[in-house]
Amino acid sequence: MNYILFDDKTWEQMLPLTFTRPVSEIRVGILTLKAKWEKYLQSSCSYFTKEYLQEKFPFEIDTDNLFINSSIIPTAELISEIENLEMGQVLLSGDTLCALRLDTDGAKDFNPDNVNRTPGMAAISECQQISHPWDIFINNGDAIEIDFKLLTKGRKSQHLSKTNNVIGDHDIFIERGAVVEFATLNAKNGPIYIGKGAEVMENSCIRGPFALCTQSVVKMGAKIYGPTTIGPFSKVGGELNNVVIFGHSNKAHDGFLGNSVIGEWCNLGADTNNSNLKNNYAEVKLWNYATHSFTKTGLQFCGLIMGDHSKCGINTMFNTGTVVGVAANIFGDGFPRNFIPSFAWGGSHGFTECRKNTAFEIAQRVMERRGLNFDSIEQNILENVFNQTTKYRKSFHG
Repeated sequence: MNYILFDDKTWEQMLPLTFTRPVSEIRVGILTLKAKWEKYLQSSCSYFTKEYLQEKFPFEIDTDNLFINSSIIPTAELISEIENLEMGQVLLSGDTLCALRLDTDGAKDFNPDNVNRTPGMAAISECQQISHPWDIFINNGDAIEIDFKLLTKGRKSQHLSKTNNVIGDHDIFIERGAVVEFATLNAKNGPIYIGKGAEVMENSCIRGPFALCTQSVVKMGAKIYGPTTIGPFSKVGGELNNVVIFGHSNKAHDGFLGNSVIGEWCNLGADTNNSNLKNNYAEVKLWNYATHSFTKTGLQFCGLIMGDHSKCGINTMFNTGTVVGVAANIFGDGFPRNFIPSFAWGGSHGFTECRKNTAFEIAQRVMERRGLNFDSIEQNILENVFNQTTKYRKSFHG
C-alpha cells in the first residue's frame, strides 16, 4: 500500500511555519508528524502539498493509495481504522477528512477540498490535530511521552554518569554518543530524552517532559522547563519554558523564551527575551494568515512563533503573541510590532524589505556552516515565499 500525507486548509492555518514545509514536517514531541506516521505504519510516506514545495517534498502515486491527513497525530486505533478502508472509502472525524483510499486515476485527480464524502462514508469518534501554531507547544508534553515510548520500547539507555543529579520517577533515556555531565535532571513531571551525539553541559537544570534531539547542545547553566523540545543540530542556553525548536536553530545565550515555536535556520541573539503573558492577563491573539487578522487563541500564555531563516539581534524584545515570518531580521531597542512579515528588516524603529538576493546569501552562508547546500530547490522555495508575502510589506515602501 502507498501512503501519502496530504495537506488541506490546515496548511494555511499553520503559516508562517508551513511556508517552507508541508504540515507533516512539523515537529511536535520528539518526532515530526511524518516520522510518527512512518513509525506506526512501518513504511515510508510521500507528500501531497503546495506545488512549489513538491520538488523538495515529492508526491508518489501507486495502484493502491492511502491518503492521510498530515495534521493528524497517529494512534494505533486510528491506524487500524485507516488500513481497513476499502477502495474509494473515506474516513471522517466530524468535518475533518482523515483518510481516503484511491486507485491510480483517483490519486491523480485528488483534491482534499473536493472529496465526495457521501458514498462509502466512514466515521470515527475522535482524532487529534495540529491545526494552529500554538497547538504545537500545547500538545508537546503528551507528544513527548508518546514518542518516548515509541522510540525506546525494548531498548536500553546508555549509562548516565554519576556526576548528574537525578530527581523523579519518569524514565530518562540517553542515546548512543550523548554526553551529560554535572546536570540536574528532574523527571517528576515527564520523561527526559537525550538524542544521539547530543550534549548537556554542566550546571544545566532540566525538568521533563524534555527532548534534546540528535547532535543538539544545552549550554552551561541553562534552565529548561518542560514540556520542551530542542530539534536536531541546535544550541540552547538561558531560560526556556514550553518551547519547540524544529532544528538547525540557536538560542545559545541568556534570555527567556516561553510558550514558543521556532522554525529551522533561526538565530536568537544574546539576551533575546519574549513575553508569554500580557500585563493585564488577557487572552492572547496571534496573526492568522488565513483570515488576514489577529485571531483569539484561547490562551493566557503564548509567546513567539518564528518562521524559518529568521534572525534577531542582541537584546531583542518580543511582545506577547508575536508572529515572525520567513527570512526576517529584527534588531534595535524597543518592542517591534507583533506581526513581522517575511523578508522584513528592522525593528521598533520601522522596517524595510530585505532583498531576495541578500536573504539567499545569508541562507547559503548559514547552511554551509552545517555542511548543507542552499541549492536551487531551497532558493525556489524562498523565492515563492517572497512573492506570496509581498502584500504584507507594501507599507514599507511608503
